[in-house]
Amino acid sequence: MSLPFLSAEHLEAFILVLLRVSAMVFTIPVISDKSVPARFKAALCILITLIIFPLVLPKIPQPTNYPVLILMYRMAGEVMIGLIIGYAARLILAGIQMAGDIIGFQMGLSIANILDPMTSEQVSIITELQYLMALLIFLAVDAHHIFFSAIIQSYSLLNPLAFHFSGSLMQSIFSFSQEMFVIAVKLAAPLIAVMLFTNVGLGIVARTVPQINIFIVGMPLQIAIGLIFLGVTAPMFVKMTQGYFLDFEGKVLTLLRLM
Repeated sequence: MSLPFLSAEHLEAFILVLLRVSAMVFTIPVISDKSVPARFKAALCILITLIIFPLVLPKIPQPTNYPVLILMYRMAGEVMIGLIIGYAARLILAGIQMAGDIIGFQMGLSIANILDPMTSEQVSIITELQYLMALLIFLAVDAHHIFFSAIIQSYSLLNPLAFHFSGSLMQSIFSFSQEMFVIAVKLAAPLIAVMLFTNVGLGIVARTVPQINIFIVGMPLQIAIGLIFLGVTAPMFVKMTQGYFLDFEGKVLTLLRLM
């Protein structure tokens, strides 16, 4: 059985749409993790492509009109569209993970690493905790719908084989990369301040009461205070993370226009 809109002459156009959709799906947070089976990702790519293909078919030029090298370059551009959008989303999660690394270092937990099942990398306990919380918030605010909406909107703003890598696009990517460090500092700032005052207090105690072994007392005290204030600042973490994910839709539209 064959689909009425998917014939032999439409196979090349179908592959072009599949390239852009696959690049986006394979970079979406949660779905792109290694724990998600590759068969599920492939099936999702094909399903989305079959749904939107009849809608975008009139906008697709005939690939046979392009020379081979130009066609390969244009096809690589279709993949770049999805990779750039996924990279921008990954920067938000990277900023959250960096904040966890900073907090774990300040608390003295940077030496206690665990295996992250999502990325198969060694990360600190606080980093993994904040990363998993961020993924739950990502799903709770339906941020993954932004990517599925971006797939449709990308064809209204950017026709197939029309990708253009401009200086403004590169500048925008650098701007998003800088924002990763801003996110990390904002999320870690309360714990950094608390740990700073804690260390100052421990230093005063060490000078006034030299009989106390400050290294033995200080380590569990720092961990306890850090965990307490980590719980106190959890509502702020949730609110800020929600804002970063919800504001991402505007960044996606900006990237698509610059392409």
